[in-house]
Formats: sequence, structure tokens, C-alpha cells
Amino acid sequence: MEKIASFTIDHLKLLPGIYVSRKDNVGESVVTTFDIRVTRPNFEPVMNTAEIHTIEHLAATFLRNHKEYGSKTVYFGPMGCRTGFYLLLAGDYKSADIVELIKEMFVFIRDYKDEVPGASAKDCGNYLDMNLPMANFIANKFIKDVLENIDETRLVYPE
Repeated sequence: MEKIASFTIDHLKLLPGIYVSRKDNVGESVVTTFDIRVTRPNFEPVMNTAEIHTIEHLAATFLRNHKEYGSKTVYFGPMGCRTGFYLLLAGDYKSADIVELIKEMFVFIRDYKDEVPGASAKDCGNYLDMNLPMANFIANKFIKDVLENIDETRLVYPE
């Protein structure tokens, strides 16, 4: 069986950043999948499910309500390895194209202090597994360590 593309990236060289994971043609349209890598795989601790779940709820809410990208957002969700998230946008993009969007999103998450959207038994299948203070912390760390001075080493997958 052929190895899928995401398993061909050298995770020992991969730094936290924003990467184009793949581009798929859907009819006449292109869907760009982004790898939003928040922690360094196999070097840093992975995120716990509670903060990942909180970031997922906040990011999805932010993205779907965004004036420019709301209608282009196909999906936002966590990676199984718990080191980051996938963002699927309708359109043909490069990583650099969405840096400002990702900055806005992580500032929103860092500064968010209200009740987490969708964090109720009626709205979510595991609503008790949330940790807003850790989501705020992780967002702040990602902003400071990655987004404030992002360069090509964190926008293009390593060779």
C-alpha cells in the first residue's frame, strides 16, 4: 500500500508553523489543506485533549464567522497526533497567504475569556473535556514562538 503524503514529511525536522499539506481538486475548485503545527513533533509534549478540544471550538467559531474566510472554511480540526490542526479552505493558497488569518485566530483564542461556544451537553458530544486557560496559554505561546516572526522555515515543509 502506498504511503500517504503526510507520512512522507520528516517529522524529526518539522518545526511549529503553517504549512500547505496538500491541494485537492474538487470539481472545478481547489481545496487547500493546511497543517497548523503548534508543537514540535517528537520533541515537545503533545497538547492534551481538553485544550485541543477548546481550541477546535474557538477556532471553528472564529473561522466560520470571519468576514473574508467564513464562506471559504471547509473544515478545522485536530490532528490525531495532538501536535496541531488541519484547516481546509476552498481556494488555491500558499502558507504565506493565511499568516494574518492565523494570527487573528490565535489572538482571538489567546484573549477569549467567555463560555466556550458549543460547550454544552446539547451541543457537543464531550462538552466536559475543555480547558480554556490552557487553550489561552497555548495560543499565546504559538503567537510568541512562531507567528510574531514567522519565516520560510515555518511556512514550507523541510526537505
